[in-house]
Amino acid sequence: MPLEAKLEQLILDDPEILETKLLLLGRQVPTKYGKYIDLLGLDSEGVLHILELKRDRTPRDVVAQALDYASWAQELGNEDVRNIFAAGNPGSSLDEAFALRFDGAPVPDELNSGHVMTIVASDLDPGTERIVAYLNNSHAVPINVMMFRYFSDNGHDYLARTWLIDETAPVSVSGAARTKSTRAAWNGRDWYVAFGIDGGSRSWDDARTYGFISAGGGDWYSRTLKGLPEGARIFVHVPQHGYVGVGTVQGAAKPADDAVLTVDGSERSFRSLQLHGQYRHPEADAGTDAAEYIIPVQWIETVPLDDAVWRQGMFANQNSACKLRNQFTIDELTTEFRLTDQP
Repeated sequence: MPLEAKLEQLILDDPEILETKLLLLGRQVPTKYGKYIDLLGLDSEGVLHILELKRDRTPRDVVAQALDYASWAQELGNEDVRNIFAAGNPGSSLDEAFALRFDGAPVPDELNSGHVMTIVASDLDPGTERIVAYLNNSHAVPINVMMFRYFSDNGHDYLARTWLIDETAPVSVSGAARTKSTRAAWNGRDWYVAFGIDGGSRSWDDARTYGFISAGGGDWYSRTLKGLPEGARIFVHVPQHGYVGVGTVQGAAKPADDAVLTVDGSERSFRSLQLHGQYRHPEADAGTDAAEYIIPVQWIETVPLDDAVWRQGMFANQNSACKLRNQFTIDELTTEFRLTDQP
């Protein structure tokens, strides 16, 4: 079998033959130097993978080409990576493709956090082996070679693979080399909030009825919630359900025992309300701030848990609150909650 001619298609058909789970961004990706990368992939951490087939090139040519492509790739910003995927996959969404490839995970906020070069070959000459080993072992350049060999036995075909160097780690590019941000832009107003309801500690019906969000039971849970600024637009996510509301923060976080909410035009202490949730954490570790913290919210739109909104590729994590940079999530929720451009 003329393996060298078929390797590119084999990788396209099943990128996992490279032993690294990748989302392929494009094939024959053009660089600004007038050259074309054979295959460009993205792993679950947002690291770019430059894949070059050796074909009949000399050791100097194939290694120099990979390094040249890496010098171009290090300058790619977040939007550049998204544009490369769009060009190679017209009509497809990077966010949805990423979630499908990586078991529902959202696209990382940072794309091109580092890069890896892989030379793919059916055999390896001593010159390529010496150069790659020197760059990797002596200078920590993230370059390696995966070799494939083809065997046939009694009508059965086999493809064997092996790395030249056992393991290579991606090297993050220094900020000084950057001309564009690898992190998704933040619009300055939108925040993600996780509202956990496990164990009856909180009730989404309470939050909808009285206009608040909450978190607590330890410093890790309450710290990010306390960082929400007044006037922020928040998108509320209930884990294992989906997004259930969008609103505007009306004040600072206060312990539940001290919090006051405006209900039907009157100020009411939080503990005086008819609540379904407990908003207490007796199981919290001693010596920690175990209070439940309450933030007043003016709801723009909410839905019951049974109508929670979720799409493959949407953002979610375990922080009680963080900046929402995932534009796919914002766009989907803007449509679902019938939002205007203004918070």
